[in-house]
Amino acid sequence: MDRVAVITGASRGIGAATALALAQNGFRVVVNYRSSAEEADAVVRAAAAAGGQAVAIRADVTAPDDVAALFEQTEQRWGRVDVLVHNALIPYDVTSFADLSWEQLGGKLNRELHAAYLVTKAVVPGMVSRNYGRLIFLTTILSRRPRQGMITIGTAKAAMDQFVRYVALELAPQGITANLVSPATVADTAASGLLKDEELRQIAAANPMGRNVRPDEIAKAVAFLASEDSGFITGHCVEINGGLAMD
Repeated sequence: MDRVAVITGASRGIGAATALALAQNGFRVVVNYRSSAEEADAVVRAAAAAGGQAVAIRADVTAPDDVAALFEQTEQRWGRVDVLVHNALIPYDVTSFADLSWEQLGGKLNRELHAAYLVTKAVVPGMVSRNYGRLIFLTTILSRRPRQGMITIGTAKAAMDQFVRYVALELAPQGITANLVSPATVADTAASGLLKDEELRQIAAANPMGRNVRPDEIAKAVAFLASEDSGFITGHCVEINGGLAMD
């Protein structure tokens, strides 16, 4: 295996678990981070200990120059990008509609879509030239199942979901797949840190499996979508929610 994968927001949580899973599967992995350099370096060491190859590269995925530099460094080191896993968490406010400002909603929409646009634009030309690519975007069940206080992230991710479907439709003839992975509330992540302990317990209790999903469970689904075996799956949203939503 000599495939190269870039994972945004990979210094912790889902991104870190995905980096380790892909490294274990033989991918050369770029661990992107914005500010958590020590944690990103720890992920690189864990990947190396598992027999894989990894490097940490800092970039803010909402900043065009940072994104350009991220992929330039990747191509200089390993020649190409075969897999993009867009996992970076774009900050958002937890608020009711009554208290919601346009700056909160419009700002989240702009940053979410801008980041997805930037990273996708950066890798697609090379993928088209090789007639191969895997684009994987982390979304949330909140884009389809509203929950109090989550209007900014739910609305922004719903917009990103549709963006991904249009990308999938256009790129399918070039052998490039684009899919979404949608976990329910995830234990031990930055997003779950926005919730109170009692809220996390209530969410876990409401799940048919009686708990919240783990980062490694999401990473295994991402690893499948990044593999050769997923070549005829595109434009889909893989739900990892323990039966909470059955569409």
